[in-house]
Amino acid sequence: MEFVIDFLKIYASGLRFLSPILVVLIGTIVGLGLRIGALEGWSRSNALYFAFITATSVGYGDFHPTRHGAKWLAIAIALVGVLLTGIIVSIGLEALSHAFREVRGVTAPIAP
Repeated sequence: MEFVIDFLKIYASGLRFLSPILVVLIGTIVGLGLRIGALEGWSRSNALYFAFITATSVGYGDFHPTRHGAKWLAIAIALVGVLLTGIIVSIGLEALSHAFREVRGVTAPIAP
C-alpha cells in the first residue's frame, strides 16, 4: 500500500508541475476541435467528442472531416494528442520508478 500511495503522490505532483503545458495542449485540442466543428457544421459536443477521440488515437470513425482545411486540423489534433499522451505516460513512468526506489530504499537509479 505504501508503494501505491507514493506513486499517487509523485504522479499528482508531476501533473501539477506540468499542468501549464497540459492545459495548453488540452486547450489546443479543444480549440482545433471547435474549429473543425464550425467548418463541418457539427454541434459543439460532437466537435469536442471528435477532437478527443482523435487526440487519443481511438478514432471510431463515426465523425470525420470532409473539408480540406478540417482534415489538416484533424492531423494537428492527432499530433498534439500524441504529445499529450506521451507527457502523461512519462509522468506515470517517472512516478512508478521513483515510488519503486522509495519502497526499496534505493537511492541510485535502477540499472537496466
